[in-house]
Amino acid sequence: MSKIPSYWSRAKKNLSNKDKVMASLIMKYKSPTEKILTTRKDIFFSLCKSIIGQQISVAAANSVFLKFKNKCKNKINAKMVTTLTFTQLKSCGLSKQKVKGIQSLAKQTLDKTFNPRLISKMSDEDAILYLSQLRQIGRWSAEMILLFTYNRSNIWPVQDIGLLRAISKNYKKKYLPPEKFVNLLQKRFSPYCSVATWYLWRSIDPEPIQY
Repeated sequence: MSKIPSYWSRAKKNLSNKDKVMASLIMKYKSPTEKILTTRKDIFFSLCKSIIGQQISVAAANSVFLKFKNKCKNKINAKMVTTLTFTQLKSCGLSKQKVKGIQSLAKQTLDKTFNPRLISKMSDEDAILYLSQLRQIGRWSAEMILLFTYNRSNIWPVQDIGLLRAISKNYKKKYLPPEKFVNLLQKRFSPYCSVATWYLWRSIDPEPIQY
């Protein structure tokens, strides 16, 4: 894991000055540095984890991912994945579509039709569109990659159920919160929506989220 993002302290001050609820959350969830948003800087690993975790519980996703990791002999990379058969991957507890997604990702990584190095030069929206071209990767998954793998500062994943639940809880709104209000918060929290998202997640989850 790398160090916390360079913008984190600056973002906390900015958000605290703009929003009383956010100021309260930032005070409440003061954490040791290692508990703050960190990243592996390993996009293949993160994309595999994203595909595996789709539409299943966190506990189930962790269980499947551990089996997948063991099957990869603790070396989760494109070359290793291509040595595994469809049946071997499926035996980890993966659906057919998820196996195809991971196999496609490995193939595109090796033949360089997917080049993650390009992402650092892209805007958030362009990067989301680029990542969304991968099989089994939609907008939400792409946003999680930008937030956790690339530590982009201004990601506001409005399709994320946890974020919407946290907004409803902390701002005393019905669930789902009105789209107009969610957009208002996005404008208020920019350019540090990623940090606001992280603290809102903390308010409904006792453990800091890692990806």
